[in-house]
Amino acid sequence: MRLLILSASTLALVACGGPKPAAPVETPVETAAPAAAPAEPEVTYAPAGTYSLDKGHASLVWRVKHLGLSKYTARFTDFDAKISYDPANPAASSVSATINPASVETDYPGDYKAGHKDSKFATWDEDLAKNANWFNAAVHPAITFQSTNVTKLTGSSGTITGDLTFLGVTKPVTLDVTYNGSLENQWAAVPGSYKVGFSAKTVLKRSDFGMSVVPYLGDEVEVIIEAEFDEVKS
Repeated sequence: MRLLILSASTLALVACGGPKPAAPVETPVETAAPAAAPAEPEVTYAPAGTYSLDKGHASLVWRVKHLGLSKYTARFTDFDAKISYDPANPAASSVSATINPASVETDYPGDYKAGHKDSKFATWDEDLAKNANWFNAAVHPAITFQSTNVTKLTGSSGTITGDLTFLGVTKPVTLDVTYNGSLENQWAAVPGSYKVGFSAKTVLKRSDFGMSVVPYLGDEVEVIIEAEFDEVKS
């Protein structure tokens, strides 16, 4: 009974404009300040000059989708490159490269002829290198690249656009490039010369260069390059 009387009294006070129950106090919620973007590490550049490829520390790998299930991976083992390098003026830099298509290597296991009795080639590597449907190396013995534009994006990244000539067709291709750094080359014959390192990648379409496109292989080819270059000193 007392509870009912107290409740009725409270309602009467509110109805008559009496004191109302205090509104709940909201506790402010602290929000964390957005995290600052990590600063790019300081980049050390080698001196400007001409640099030639260190073939013992370079790789040229390509990948293409097979049956939509995996990226079939192979490489070229015979290639060369030279760069004219100017870190203070990247637009004045240039790159030229040559690839021997007959040096394609796939690590194909087993007996290729046993599964390809109609092929005139002894190995899958030879088929890729010499077959007119693939690299056709007897007719087109070199794949070449000559840069036309070098652009610096950050201290360690940029793009290189150039003319790629493949199967007798020349098309512009752009490489995304990462500058990995430099150091004084303690192994060089000339003291005080430098080494520089780059990673690069691009994606191109085989059909753009006239290579046969078959149902079980993708048209797009991913190219992945790792390379060190040695300063050329006279």
